[in-house]
Amino acid sequence: MNEGTRTAGGSGFRSWLLGQVAELRQREGQIFLVLALLIGALTGLAVVAFILLTERMGMRLYPVGGAPWRRLLFPVAGSLSIGYLLYRYFPNARGSGVPQTKAALFAREGRITLRTVFGKFLCTSATLASGIPLGREGPSVQVGGGIASVLGRSLGLRTEQIKNLIPVGAAAAIAAAFNTPLAAVLFSLEEIMGDLHAPVMGAVVLASATAWMVLRVSLGNHPLFKVPQYQLVHPLEFAVYAVLGVAGGLVSVAFTKLLLGMRARFLRLPQKTVWFQPVVGGLLVGLMGWFVPQVLGVGYGYVGDALNGTMAFKMMMLLVVLKLLAVTTSYASGNAGGIFGPALFIGAMLGGTIGTLAHHLFPAYSATPGAYALVGMGAVFAGIVRAPMTSVLMIFEMTQAYAVIVPLMIANLVSLFIASRLQHEPIYEALAVQDGIHLPTAQARQRHGRRQVAKIIQIASQLLPAELTVREALEQFRSSEFRTWLVTDRRGVIGVINLAQLERALADEDKKVGELVDGLVFPHVHPDQALDLALERMGANRIEILPVVNRADVHKLEGIVTLRDVLDAYGVSRA
Repeated sequence: MNEGTRTAGGSGFRSWLLGQVAELRQREGQIFLVLALLIGALTGLAVVAFILLTERMGMRLYPVGGAPWRRLLFPVAGSLSIGYLLYRYFPNARGSGVPQTKAALFAREGRITLRTVFGKFLCTSATLASGIPLGREGPSVQVGGGIASVLGRSLGLRTEQIKNLIPVGAAAAIAAAFNTPLAAVLFSLEEIMGDLHAPVMGAVVLASATAWMVLRVSLGNHPLFKVPQYQLVHPLEFAVYAVLGVAGGLVSVAFTKLLLGMRARFLRLPQKTVWFQPVVGGLLVGLMGWFVPQVLGVGYGYVGDALNGTMAFKMMMLLVVLKLLAVTTSYASGNAGGIFGPALFIGAMLGGTIGTLAHHLFPAYSATPGAYALVGMGAVFAGIVRAPMTSVLMIFEMTQAYAVIVPLMIANLVSLFIASRLQHEPIYEALAVQDGIHLPTAQARQRHGRRQVAKIIQIASQLLPAELTVREALEQFRSSEFRTWLVTDRRGVIGVINLAQLERALADEDKKVGELVDGLVFPHVHPDQALDLALERMGANRIEILPVVNRADVHKLEGIVTLRDVLDAYGVSRA
């Protein structure tokens, strides 16, 4: 075959391929369910590999009867090496995975790269195998969403269709990770989508069932936890479950506030320290593990002991405190892993502790401690993750214990009420904000008004470098008609400052402008938000210019809106 023939053949193949791709784009609706099956199968296989890899690596690193030095060395070495990989090669694989998946859905056009999927799988596997007590379920969500995103983009689907595939992959991941197909559907719609009536429900159900079947075929037909049959001993026992709900809510708030507070401090450290920050968590876990080996790893085996009433009271009470400190420090310092599993562990130990006390004080009116450990799992999960419906269904599916449904609902609602009053912002939204990602609220997603910020956005020219002094900034103000300017540094916009603020700081005229603003929290709007919100924020902060920033990066400046333009849009003259 000569060169011309080969060229013609190649051109013909490319034309045929482009034609097939074009046909696929026209039939997106028809191939969506087929994609859901494929995503479910691939995600199920990935989670099975996740489970086998972490368990087998863990058994090699921590054999039964192994020397105590292993429990100190491997968490430190693992967190140090994984910290470098996350910093150098996989920056988007850090953390839980659920906030990052929601960010991809609502702020990044459904984009999760193959590199991030691989990095999340690799780094989380190594982190968990080395004994860091984080969970695999949150990372599985990002891996499942990433598989869906990569497939959708490979087929050239529209952005909206790719975004619709994200919750499909998330549901498949939870179904396989927890062996809970129904709860996976509910979690994907309740937490990821924020809409129980989302039109992608059919595909979500199909992917969840497929991933669940892959898990059962690969690892057998077994619930995550084997528990005895529980029963309600006396109606007065409901009061004890309500007390457990109160305790679960308080522990949830302590967990959330401690994690967010420590993480905020780590984020303020110099960028060059990011790669070895995770070793702080590894060192703390190693020191705890030297004396109390039960702290290491996810610890589902110990959860099973608590559910079956075979764990000592003092050990359960100790593990509530130690696990809470170990998990929050490990996560806040930057290790890869989730908070699903740790929430269930802490809840089981808390419930077992309260159940043991109740059974000791009122043996004729209370069930065995295992029943309370089971309800405690749901109460703490509901308080931390803020997904009460998912919590009830998940605990039921994991244990197949129907008798605790009503006590579980009571404890969950009490825990959720207390947690939402004492910690207003849910943990996943707060973690996203710390990363500079502002996810839209349910109200914002449902608003379809015509008066949006994007309609009147203009190029920003009123910019002050953060390294300017107060005196230098005042000189720029006096030569401008504007009395509000944006403060910027290497990250982008970091704050908004007006003339009154500068004049109050005039006593220290050599002070840098960047020191007068909060680089993490400052007034701003996003392009898809309403003009009335922009007007409200201008009034609250007494400014006439508002930065318009990207949802995926709060420091990425897309333009500004001015008070004059907002009033003009409403037909109000300032003359």
